[in-house]
This record gives sequence, C-alpha cells and structure tokens, in this order.
Amino acid sequence: MSRACSVRVALACIVSAAASVASAQNFPVKAVRWVVSFPPGGSVDSIARRMGPPLASALGQQVVIDNRVGASGNIASDLVVRSAPDGYTLLSHTVPFVVNTFLYSRVPYDPVNDFAPVSLLATTASLLSVHPSVPVRTVKELLALARAKPGALNYGSAGVGTNPHISGELFNYLGKVNMVAVQYRAAGRR
Repeated sequence: MSRACSVRVALACIVSAAASVASAQNFPVKAVRWVVSFPPGGSVDSIARRMGPPLASALGQQVVIDNRVGASGNIASDLVVRSAPDGYTLLSHTVPFVVNTFLYSRVPYDPVNDFAPVSLLATTASLLSVHPSVPVRTVKELLALARAKPGALNYGSAGVGTNPHISGELFNYLGKVNMVAVQYRAAGRR
C-alpha cells in the first residue's frame, strides 16, 4: 500500500470513528483536539502534524495538535481519559500506552476499557547500531563484548517504557547480557 493510500485509509478511519461517536449531533461543530503524547519533532508528533491538515480538510473543522509530554505518555493519556467522550479529542501514543500499566504501580487509565481504538497510523522498525569506536561489527560480537563487560555498555532510549527501551531490554533478556539504558527525555529530531 502506498504512503498516500495509507494516509487516506487512516484519515477515513479517524473521520468515521469520530463521526460514529458523535452521531447524535451534527459532527463536527468545533475544532478537534489531537493530543500527542511525545514532544514536538519526534515521530509521533510528525505523523500527527502531517495528518492534521488533511483531517481538518475532511472534517471541515480545525484540528489542533496539543503535545502533552511526560511520564512516558501518562500525562497525555490522563488528559484524554478525562475529556468528554464526544469524538473531539484524539490521542496519539505508542508502546508505552499499554506497557506503562506494567511499569508503573498506578496509571490514570485502563488502555482497554477507557479508550476506543481508531486507527493504526504508522509502524516502524528498530535499528541496532554501534559507535564506530566500539570494536564490534556483528550482533554476535556485540553480545560477546557485553558478556565480557556486564553493565559497562550503554544504549540510548527515548524514556522509560518507550519502544527503544523495551527493545533494549528485550535484547538484554534474549542475549543474556546487561547493557544499561540511558533514558533521554525524548527521541525528537536534532
């Protein structure tokens, strides 16, 4: 499926879902708030900002992108779960939306019962790379180095519970190694 076709399909899903939620009224009669759980410039934000204008055009109303950053998306999720269930508030999130329920003793939402899924907007691949100064060129060599120096190697992550963090911990688990996560505040573009 082409990228343009994927965008049209996702927009159709969003418009259809929002309209069905608000079917008892003339929808839309006001701006739609699209809450993004991560900072401006990252992949989640970029997708919302790319899809916002065509969605606004399809709805005939303004779509306002609202970045609510923090706690691996819990702040955004809490804001949306407290909003009226009228189709005027959308949430963009990633893996932490579900993972947070296992990482935090309490989250302010239930990902299954408090939200209605609308559309898968994107998928992404993970990439494993090392700095050129690290004396490895294969995964096998990286695992051998990590085993020889437990806790001495680090990997970058976009925050607790994010896709890079979970991928890194899966690598640790499956490789039986102990590389340490360095938690950055986000994965925005530089």
